[in-house]
Amino acid sequence: MSNSGNAASKGGPLAGIRVLDITNVVLGPLATQILGDYGADIIKVESPDGDLMRGGSIAKRPGMASVFLTLNRNKRSLCIDLRQPDGVAALRRLVPSCDVVAHNMRVEAIERLGFGYKDVAAIRPDIVYCAATGFDEDGPDAGKPAFDDVIQAASGLVAITGMGKDAPDFIPTLVADKTTGMALVNAVLAALFHRERTGEGQYVEVPMLETLAAFVLAEHMGGMAFEPPPGPAGYVRILAGGRSPSPTKDGYIGVLPYTLERWTRLLHAVGRPELAELPLIKDRETRTVRSKEVYALLATITRTRTTAEWMKLLHELDIPATPVYGLEDLPNHPQLVASGLFQTAQHPTEGTVRYTRPPTKFAASPASVRRLAPTLGQHNDELMREAGLDDAAIADLVARNILVQRD
Repeated sequence: MSNSGNAASKGGPLAGIRVLDITNVVLGPLATQILGDYGADIIKVESPDGDLMRGGSIAKRPGMASVFLTLNRNKRSLCIDLRQPDGVAALRRLVPSCDVVAHNMRVEAIERLGFGYKDVAAIRPDIVYCAATGFDEDGPDAGKPAFDDVIQAASGLVAITGMGKDAPDFIPTLVADKTTGMALVNAVLAALFHRERTGEGQYVEVPMLETLAAFVLAEHMGGMAFEPPPGPAGYVRILAGGRSPSPTKDGYIGVLPYTLERWTRLLHAVGRPELAELPLIKDRETRTVRSKEVYALLATITRTRTTAEWMKLLHELDIPATPVYGLEDLPNHPQLVASGLFQTAQHPTEGTVRYTRPPTKFAASPASVRRLAPTLGQHNDELMREAGLDDAAIADLVARNILVQRD
């Protein structure tokens, strides 16, 4: 693993692809990190203030917070002031060598900087240019600011989380950012494949609201899938609630017998065969509609044994089940330990850091972690040399605070 120099993956499926990454916070950095894991050379463009996620979460040193470390490996940081014309000119020198430009700025703002699609395509006509927007540019909300909370609320997600509760609530994970980030990865890969076949670059837009709304409606379209609708929107079983973690003597388990055959097997194994004959259990539709009662009944049974005892029995019965793991339990999860999801490495400034390896496994062209998250402007000099500037020109940009580096 390298944290400096111009090391490139020889095995990643995107080796040889270069991405000009003008994203920040979570959505864009997650997407470009995945592209970097797949072997692409990611040039992370940062303002003198740095990516917002350099602060705001647990950190040992200013500018290197945990969220930033988690989302920005396999990238080289170029800290450049694009408010100054010479900063714009310097960055434009890198465009001819880039295959992809990705940003999550407002379209109007990036066009003012001189890095809109037309400006970039004039330099590199076959560029894959991917804009992650809050709202589709063809709608009345185009250009409005968008954050994860706003998109959760606008997409129907908050509404369905509130069904059966006193009030709606946000999901405690950045689901809109991360879902859209993965959609951005897919979009870039598809556009690169198109270019490989045709030689054509193109403009790609990945809007947050439309992406998350489609994500939510995958199972919740319900009656709206027909015109006129024969019934309400929503997947009734999920919206009715009922399935829940089951309490044990010393914790909770997630268990899903699902089929009648598995329910019968479980109830016979625990000495309650009579329950398998109840309509509540025996009839599939009743089990679905009255799932709250089903899981209340199950809870009276699971409380009788420890989590470990249940896991042994459920494994023997071939019934899907798991202990409920907390966040801090995950590094010791037996499956994750065996698969090596968690890795540690020595970061030049942060000491020992823990991260999750790329979860997708390619047999012929493996993804890899080649660089840990960079300090602000760490790669200014090497990237400007790759852009064709000599030491004197680079020193001049540094002297005028156009290039900024903070160790």
